Amino acid sequence: MGQPGSGIFPSGRICENAGFCEKLPMKVLVTGAAGFIGMHVCQLLLARGDEVVGVDNLNDYYDVALKQARLARLAPDPRFKLSRLDIADREGIAALFAKERPQRVINLAAQAGVRYSLRNPHAYVDSNLVGFVNLLEGCRHNGVGHLVYASSSSIYGGNESMPFSEHDNVDHPVSLYAATKKANELMAHTYSHLFKLPTTGLRFFTVYGPWGRPDMALFLFAKAILEDRPIDVFNHGRMRRDFTYIDDIAEGVIRVLDRPPQADPAFDKQVPDPATSWAPYRVFNIGNHQPVELMAYIEALEQALGKTARKNFLPLQDGDVPATYADTSELKRITGFSPATPVVEGVRRFVDWYRSYHG
Repeated sequence: MGQPGSGIFPSGRICENAGFCEKLPMKVLVTGAAGFIGMHVCQLLLARGDEVVGVDNLNDYYDVALKQARLARLAPDPRFKLSRLDIADREGIAALFAKERPQRVINLAAQAGVRYSLRNPHAYVDSNLVGFVNLLEGCRHNGVGHLVYASSSSIYGGNESMPFSEHDNVDHPVSLYAATKKANELMAHTYSHLFKLPTTGLRFFTVYGPWGRPDMALFLFAKAILEDRPIDVFNHGRMRRDFTYIDDIAEGVIRVLDRPPQADPAFDKQVPDPATSWAPYRVFNIGNHQPVELMAYIEALEQALGKTARKNFLPLQDGDVPATYADTSELKRITGFSPATPVVEGVRRFVDWYRSYHG
């Protein structure tokens, strides 16, 4: 994690961009504060002295007790407060913004899961579309200096040009989840253009680590292996993922938060670049830039657990893609940071946490 004087703990002021300089600490509104990424981001903000207004509806998409356990790690800090609120609640979100007047907003609240969208599409509309508009409006009307929001590597969809670059067009999603994340980027650009609201979308690649979601592969695999049940391995194991450790994700979020985008004076509307704009708008990949075979990921878990998995090989699932690979050169150029935690190390840390959490 960051140290004093680094991008995460600047020495008193944030001045990376010309024309922008703001004193720390700041008041930051973080949606999805009880979530996997949300908890880690809140911890970093609190560690450097920021005031954090957490927002979470604690829905039952997965084990609420895990969300409450995450919140218990944040609650002792007097600079943290939680508003139990659904971002789809228009009046509630408007009132919260008017009351708190945050200087920055990080949106990590979303209905996650590629395959869940096949069964419950309306949940994605409520959270990822209606909720996102409510946040944009809150930012617009309350002088927010920068909105950072979770996009996803899923938006690359049918694109098979590797590594995935922010400069590529991403117009062929293969899941409703991906389509809503692409919509978020388009909606954010509109507000950046119309209202000069600085917005940055972060395309997270496969995130893993301690306190992760129970519906994610690493959690499912560990639970099954320890219970002597077979694990489901899709596409017959022929998958590659840019597995990205949670600490790297959280650090990337904070570094980007401290660098609001500016209009690109060299933007050419005749040859438009999807990654930038004439408006204060950016999108970044946040991935490990080291794709790993799924079977190697499983082997790292087996080594950490000291137990071999029984594998049930299955076809590729609807809405899924066989490979992801992040080009993180833009993130590195702008923030000086790029994720680099080796999968073997990250999986070991996850297993240490899993054993501790589950006794």
